[in-house]
This record gives sequence, structure tokens and C-alpha cells, in this order.
Amino acid sequence: MIVALARIFIGVKVNVIGRENIPSTPCVIMCKHQSEWETFYLQTIFPHLCTILKKELLSIPFFGWALRQMEPIAIDRSSPKDALRKVQSLGLKRLEQGRSVLIFPEGTRVKPGERGRYARSGANLAIASESLILPIAHNAGVYWQNKQKKKAGMITFVIGAPVTTADKSAKQLINEVETWIEEQSMALLTTANNA
Repeated sequence: MIVALARIFIGVKVNVIGRENIPSTPCVIMCKHQSEWETFYLQTIFPHLCTILKKELLSIPFFGWALRQMEPIAIDRSSPKDALRKVQSLGLKRLEQGRSVLIFPEGTRVKPGERGRYARSGANLAIASESLILPIAHNAGVYWQNKQKKKAGMITFVIGAPVTTADKSAKQLINEVETWIEEQSMALLTTANNA
């Protein structure tokens, strides 16, 4: 419904490239975090998706209630060690339940064209669960900047080829995923800026 309203009232359209890369088994999805858009839109691509998010979001009236219904992994970012343990234990549980787990490896929103530090927690979860990592890049932050700033245009998601964890360290995995996401994100930003 939000997607349809965004198309009608704002002129936001969505293009998803790489759907054929979505594995048939649950995976760890690593995605750039630029806006609110990808948080809810990815739920339409991956039904029953479990999102790792900051616990403060659950306190927002109505929105927090809706988030709780999706059984996210809500972490306290002020306690990194506890957050890592929670991501690992609940992430493994959700994957065993047949649900893919979405993690924003930079840990917070990052403006288009900028880059945050990629944490290894998603790579560690993928290794522990022997799951594939599915990298996703997009340009949603160009068109859906914040609660007040939105503009017409084509939001594009690029779903990369699944990354296997076999014989790779968490550092190697996160470097591989980061390189792919950042290269794709910059290409999408360049295309959006030239449109």
C-alpha cells in the first residue's frame, strides 16, 4: 500500500534487479541503509524477513507496534557485546525457523555517496549458521531522504549473487560484501544524479 501511495502522490517508482539471485533457503541479507524506504520495501521482496534494528524503534507509537509483529531482533546499541550476542543467538534461531535475517552492516543510516564502517556481525552469523550472504545495494536515499524530503524518481534495488561462507573468515566476507555493495551503490547514485 505504501508503495502504491508513493507512486501516486510522490512519483516514486521501484525497479528490482537480480531477483534470480534470491536463494531458496534462508540467508543473511546485508544491505546499505540510507532511508526508511528499504526497511519496509525489503519486506515485500522477502516475506517473513527478520530485521535487526535498534530497540528504540519499538517505542514509536503505532509504528513500534507494527514492527513488533514482525519479530525483529531489537538490539541496544549502547551495549555492543550484548547486541552481538543477541544477533548471534536470535539470528541463528530465526534462520532455523526458515526466515532470512536482514542486517545493515554499517549499523545506521548513511547518506548516498557516503560510507560507514561495516561491522562483521552479519558475516559471523552467516558463518555460524552456514548460510549464504545476499548483498543488496540501492539508491533509495536519493529519493526518500527523510520524513519530510522525498522526490519523484526510480528507486533501484540491485540484489547481488549470493556469497558463500565456505573457507572464508568474517573479515574476508565483510570485505567482499562491502566492496560489492559500495561499487553498486556508487553506480546507482551516479545514474540517479544524471537522470
